[in-house]
Amino acid sequence: MQTNNKVNIFALEVWDDEGAKCTFYTVRYDDAQTNETDVFFEKYDAIEEFKEANQMLLSFVLVAIGEHHGARDELFNRDENEVKGLPVQGKRTVEKITYHFPEFPLRLYALKITNNIVILFNGGIKDGPTNQTSSLHLEWRAACEFAKRIEQAIREGVISVDETNRKLINYDGSDVIIL
Repeated sequence: MQTNNKVNIFALEVWDDEGAKCTFYTVRYDDAQTNETDVFFEKYDAIEEFKEANQMLLSFVLVAIGEHHGARDELFNRDENEVKGLPVQGKRTVEKITYHFPEFPLRLYALKITNNIVILFNGGIKDGPTNQTSSLHLEWRAACEFAKRIEQAIREGVISVDETNRKLINYDGSDVIIL
């Protein structure tokens, strides 16, 4: 488990930019080999009880958001303080496709920058009525801290948003973003 003091240095990196509608970024702790989004998907893919839910969530991210719709508000409707929880909450119909994940056991946290740029974090099993009382509390707090730092960097011009090319750019013009 990561602790909040490790949020001090992290890299923002492209996680998936192959979808027609959305580029996904993720974060990687400075001393980590694996980014937080891969940690999430690899962990729950390896647990038989959550394998199907994990695949459904991965498909929702890559196909529904990445390929078909982008980061539309209807699909980012689960407010979790500074971040959004995925998958979508309740029944939502977008372009004649209905998305519904009743009693879904997993949460993946995300920060929507624009309709075509999203930063994915880690998540976990939603086994309590709130994030504060659930076993994913630490992942949620870390995602909120990442989001605060990223939003501050955008406000201060450390990171600029290139919506046309679906990219985040460091203040020096490079794609390498360390916060």
